[in-house]
Amino acid sequence: MKAILKELISLELEENLEEYLPDDPANFGTWVRMMIGPENEIGAESFDIFICTPIWLNKEYSERKISWGRNMLIVFEYNLNEIRSYINKYVESCNADDWHSLAVKLSRVGAWEFENYIHSN
Repeated sequence: MKAILKELISLELEENLEEYLPDDPANFGTWVRMMIGPENEIGAESFDIFICTPIWLNKEYSERKISWGRNMLIVFEYNLNEIRSYINKYVESCNADDWHSLAVKLSRVGAWEFENYIHSN
């Protein structure tokens, strides 16, 4: 089974990502939801990532000296086509025997909506 990126959605911006252009493309940070689902099937699940630049990280966290990083994609400038292409390459490189196993692999880079889900009877 393979996965495909079906949509990228901003979780913070008023405009959609196609219309967004930060004041400084080398200094921005924003949360994005990746909608990813099985290839050739209807439906998708969400995987959230924070996309930012090193300049943004330095400016936001320089006072702390140390910080955790998870579910983050670091880019050197805002270029939606390059970002989408990079995400697509990772998503398309993942395969597994079933959706759950595939989603677990995808959750290595994005916070999966069902990551800590425990099925109860």
